[in-house]
Order: sequence, then structure tokens, then C-alpha cells
Amino acid sequence: MKREEFPILNEQVHGRKLVYLDNAATSQKPQCVVDAIAEAYSRWNSNIHRGVHHLSQIATQKHEDARKAVAQFINARSSDEIIFTKGTTDSINALAFSIGELLLHEGDEVIVSGVEHHSNIVPWQMACERKKSTLRHIPLREDLSLDIEAFKGLLSDRTKVVSVAHVSNVLGIIQPIEEIIRLAHERHIPVCIDGAQSVPHMSVDVQALDCDFLAFSGHKMYGPTGIGVLYGKREWLEQLPPHEGGGEMINHVRWSGTTYNDLPYKFEAGTPNYVGSHALHVAMDYIRAIGWETLEQHEHDLTHYCEQQLSAIDGVHIYAAGMPKAGVVSFNLFNNGQLIHPFDVGTLLDQQGVAVRTGHHCAEPLIDDMAVPGTVRVSFGLYNDRSDIDTFIAALRRAQMMLS
Repeated sequence: MKREEFPILNEQVHGRKLVYLDNAATSQKPQCVVDAIAEAYSRWNSNIHRGVHHLSQIATQKHEDARKAVAQFINARSSDEIIFTKGTTDSINALAFSIGELLLHEGDEVIVSGVEHHSNIVPWQMACERKKSTLRHIPLREDLSLDIEAFKGLLSDRTKVVSVAHVSNVLGIIQPIEEIIRLAHERHIPVCIDGAQSVPHMSVDVQALDCDFLAFSGHKMYGPTGIGVLYGKREWLEQLPPHEGGGEMINHVRWSGTTYNDLPYKFEAGTPNYVGSHALHVAMDYIRAIGWETLEQHEHDLTHYCEQQLSAIDGVHIYAAGMPKAGVVSFNLFNNGQLIHPFDVGTLLDQQGVAVRTGHHCAEPLIDDMAVPGTVRVSFGLYNDRSDIDTFIAALRRAQMMLS
């Protein structure tokens, strides 16, 4: 699907055709996104919002058009609820600081889950340390799903925010976000969703979910690096203090004090990545042109086919096999009951032109619970097809022979 529109996929690795199966780390970019970046720098590059001249006006319009497009993409009520950031990590760091300043006090608690990426753990740890609060996590069941009954027991009057991944970046499991939000909201607790692995792979409607915040990155959804989004309900964003100071986020600065700008600019200090926002707009249009139903079905089929082919190999253990997933399959290879280190597997796959991700995937607490040093992770994008999986499986069988 659309493979010819992604120029990097014509590259060869170690003399072989590239098979790129590391989309959960970052996606490749279609030519239209590459062209959008070149166009911005070659035709209308100028700092935005502050200028009255022609180029500044064009750049400003492109940036704000992108903000409206993001709001439409996730069905936010208003583009004022869309804050541009550097990516998911930056979004959650900003939110954790601001929520910490507004809501956290000594003895309060923040809840995350046992499958979180470090980006949805460390910022909350830092906020809790600063405010003498406690970070708790939802434990996992034996099948690696979240223990929702345990989550109910964790919720209390001390809980000030819940922040969970919509999709596990290690396992690909689609979490029961709707139930988590409902349970938290019954106690008037705001919920942040890490959408880094969901927004690129499925239709996400923030109004239907009723989440209070959503964070995601452009580079995982066929857009450029260095651009991300923090969505927040207006009623929360108006209460939260800004996490950075500088230009653009102010109304007036006096020696006696500063008044902050209106939403969303209150949270966007300094020169924004207006080239990145424009290219993200192009990437979102590209996804919309394909259609969510087509995209989701395509990745579902690839995930099922991959698990089916892996299951036919002796010594392969697939984690969370058969569970609802969003384009990720994580596994390990064993020889006579002994785990073959995932790094060795990944290295031999790379020598055959197959790009996968190995290690703890920035989710060490989850990997520790799984009692392994890491996993081999295969993740799909819209340009992958069954032939990529066939090439990967053949390469894995060769690697298994060499490592055994």
C-alpha cells in the first residue's frame, strides 16, 4: 500500500532490499511530507505571529491551519485546545509540571500503568518528588493485560491524575481506555492519554473518549520529527500554569509581573516549529486520504499474519499473542529453553536487510515484570505488506539456525 511514495524504502541495507519493521519507533515519510518541508524553507520561511510582512503572514496562516487540522483529526472542540510541542515526551513533561504545580501536594498520588513508556513515568516521578507525592501503577494480570480491579482499588481521594498509554509500545495491546476514563471521572479525576502508539494507527476521538488530555508525536504518523501535540480540555488548560516562559506566551511583561497569553499560546513559548506543523498537516491529510477503515484493517491483517507465521517457528514465544493490538508484535527466540538475546537476533536480521527494534523499548518496569532482558519487536506501517513479513520470517529462520 503506497510503498512507492516513500523514497527511503528504495534504499538497500547490506546489499539487500530494506524491510522496515520499526514503525513504533518512528515511521518513514512519504514524498509529499518531504516536499512540504522543502517548500516551507524555500518559499515562505519566516517567524510567525509577530510579523506584518508577506512571508510572516503566510507562515502564520500555515501554522494555524495545521492547528485546525489537528483539532479536526482528533475531533477536539476547538483549535484552542491544541498545543504544539516537540513530541509526546515534551507534551507529557509539560503536563506533569503544570499539573504538579496546580494539583499535587504532599501525600497526593498519581496513577500510571505497568506498561508505560519511560516518558509517561519519569515526568510524573519528577513531579511527585518535587511535590512530595506518590506515583502508583496499575499492575498486570498474568496475560499482561491491565488489572482493572486493582485499578479500582488504587483510586482514592488522594488520586489527583491518571496517565496511561492507549497502546503499549512493547506489546501493542490496546488498553481499555474508555473504562479507565469512566472510573477516574466517577471520582472527578482528570485522565491523560499517551497516544503515541494509537493516534498513528486508529481513529482517536477525544470527545467520544472524554479524555482530559492526549499527547502524541508527528514522527510516528508519517510526519517530521520535532513536532508533537498536547490536547487538553479548555477548562483544564485555562486553570493550568504555563511550564515555560518567554516570547509569545505573554500578553504583557512588566517589572512588576507578567500576564499570560490566551489559549493555546500560553503554553507555546518561543518560536514554534511552524515548518513541522505544516508537514504534520500534510501527513494527516495523507492518512485521511487512505481512510481509517482501510488503514486499521490493513494493520490488523498484518499483525494477525505475523503472529501466525511466528507461531510456526519452534522456540518463538509471542507476548500477549492473540490480544487486540495496534500494529505491534513482540517476541523472543529460545533454543532448548534458553533465551537467545534479542540483540543478537536483531543484529542478524539487520544483516539481512530487516529492521526491527530490540531491547527494553524504554519500558524497563514492564520488561522487568516479564523477567526477560528485552524483546524483539516488529511493528507495522501502512507501506508494509505480507511480503515484508515473509522476508522477515525467512531471515529469522536463518538467524535461528546460526544462533543455535
